[in-house]
Amino acid sequence: MSIIENSSYKRPSILFNRHFETIVPGLLRKIQTRIPYQRERISTADDDFLDLDWIKKDSERLIIISHGLEGDSSRPYVIGMANAFSDNGWDVLAWNFRGCSGEMNRAHRFYHSGATDDLEAVILHAVSKGYQQICLIGFSLGGNMTLKYLGETTTQKFKEIKNAVVFSVPLDLAGCSREIDLPHNILYSRRFLKSLKKKVKQKSGLLSDFPLVNGLDQIKSLYEFDDVLTGPLHGFDNADHYYASCSSLNFLTSIKIRTLVVNALNDPFLSKSCLDSSSFEKLDNVYFEIPIYGGHVGFSEYNRENLFWSEKRALKFINEDMNNYD
Repeated sequence: MSIIENSSYKRPSILFNRHFETIVPGLLRKIQTRIPYQRERISTADDDFLDLDWIKKDSERLIIISHGLEGDSSRPYVIGMANAFSDNGWDVLAWNFRGCSGEMNRAHRFYHSGATDDLEAVILHAVSKGYQQICLIGFSLGGNMTLKYLGETTTQKFKEIKNAVVFSVPLDLAGCSREIDLPHNILYSRRFLKSLKKKVKQKSGLLSDFPLVNGLDQIKSLYEFDDVLTGPLHGFDNADHYYASCSSLNFLTSIKIRTLVVNALNDPFLSKSCLDSSSFEKLDNVYFEIPIYGGHVGFSEYNRENLFWSEKRALKFINEDMNNYD
């Protein structure tokens, strides 16, 4: 059985509900990379670009971090994880999804939950740098993308990829789309929609042949946005086809490397289908941990090291496994 019971996470008493656990870390955590990022731009096969932010210490070991919906490499949860691994002797690559680095991408597409072609481009670039041991970390949408990528082929494409840890993962995209559009999540859904609509308008201004979706301002839910834009723009019939094709829940059985999935029981974004441990009971390589608390990409801790529980958990899981390669 691959279920990790009795998670060690205990939330701070001041964060007494799941919304505080989700919102406060992003707003109040003051953190910077202890070694400044070095930005590199790489080209994609479709004549677009991806912006990568590096922390280099001349290590043979590399962590690749994938952020969440409308996030980027400067988010506190990314920087916290980057510092944790850099302080432990790793090189770090925090990449930005298309349109998330501060400059709009050029192609007739954005990013989405299943855009593993971009993740593979980043991995391929990292492998070309000579890294011998690469580990993947993903948050939320980036976690779904990571799991999907690992499970898309029955054989591992890059021997350099050793293991992975993902947090707050929408394993079932359809279920999570319904969940985030519920009234208790209205603040989050409105914020995401505002940001996504802004990018559509930006793209329409950049590319004369990129259509500004009729009725864009009347779209009131993330499901509608995915049904009208995300799905069709990226080759899917509609939102339901997009969700069915890209939900990482459908790829878990094919994952061949040791992988940890951490989803908090009180995550406001996740549907019950993302917290169902029965999907993991017969998996050999994928471990599922369900802390009672944590919110969505929260897992705060207050300590002298300024390390969140998620950062310590990822370090412990990956370092224990990596000792087998020394």
